[in-house]
Amino acid sequence: MVAIVSSINMKKMLKDNVLVRKINGLETAGSLNILFSDKTGTITKGTPVVTDVVPYKIEKEVLLNYAASLEKNSEHPLGKAITDYYQGSEEVKDFKILPGHGLRGLIHDKEVLGGSIKMMEKHIPDDVEIQAKNMAKEGKTPLFFSYDDYYLGMICVADTMKEDSPQAIKEMQNMGIQVVMLTGDNLETAQAIGSKAGVDEVIAGVLPDGKESVIRNLQKQGKVA
Repeated sequence: MVAIVSSINMKKMLKDNVLVRKINGLETAGSLNILFSDKTGTITKGTPVVTDVVPYKIEKEVLLNYAASLEKNSEHPLGKAITDYYQGSEEVKDFKILPGHGLRGLIHDKEVLGGSIKMMEKHIPDDVEIQAKNMAKEGKTPLFFSYDDYYLGMICVADTMKEDSPQAIKEMQNMGIQVVMLTGDNLETAQAIGSKAGVDEVIAGVLPDGKESVIRNLQKQGKVA
């Protein structure tokens, strides 16, 4: 987490490898009252792992093989968690990243999809959606997969919070700074992590191209970093 202090000690900044690109940034830090933070890799360690594999009327290995084959083309930490857990063996053609939603590709010339509940809603049975929301409330991120319009199942991934995140957030709040967690993750998962971290507000489900708009709205309320 970033430490913000009212009195800047330049020697300490050099020692702690703090880089200041614009000197007016130091002035802004002194009057800051809103800090927004990403979740993955900022409040959490950014090294998620697979916690649950829930196939739907198929063998577990089938779900893992198609999911890992698709995810090995992605550089997202959640995808890496799946490929670290299982090595997919299928060739994926016409691979596409759908920013903020998930992935698409062709396996055996059939469409395979993987991603969020928002993207996969039409493929997910109602009872699975309820189960996924319960998983999310535990701080897990559920990812859903389908092949040729057939729902394959769900893989849940969870990240570990940095040990010093709650304390760093508390110190900022003690300085009168409101801490807002801004993430593309689903609301239930984000609220679970935000509650443990102690942030003041959670803004979830924001696509990459929508984060700037959220920040601009926050700027109307005060000095934002």
